[in-house]
Amino acid sequence: MTITLTEKAAARARDHLAKQAKAQGLRLGVRNTGCSGYMYTVGLADTINADDRIIESQGVKIVVSEKNLPLLDGVEVDYAKQGLNEGFRFNNPNAKEMCGCGESFSV
Repeated sequence: MTITLTEKAAARARDHLAKQAKAQGLRLGVRNTGCSGYMYTVGLADTINADDRIIESQGVKIVVSEKNLPLLDGVEVDYAKQGLNEGFRFNNPNAKEMCGCGESFSV
């Protein structure tokens, strides 16, 4: 299983992790929602669960639940600013379709 962070995404993740003493890594996942079926979730992992896998990229621990791994395998996470909007962006080779707003995907 491979999940990678670009340098911009890793720098932003390290900034967030440094502000939260309890955080053990960056938690990535998906949930059923949105117009296309799945939406990405990003947060800090305060705990590591029994069904979590830890993948390291650019010196950042990425925590992913085993059930989300098939949907996130091969994902590259970037961080971008466009006008007033900024956030993590996902390049997912598993996504067959993206919704018009870019917030959700289907496989």
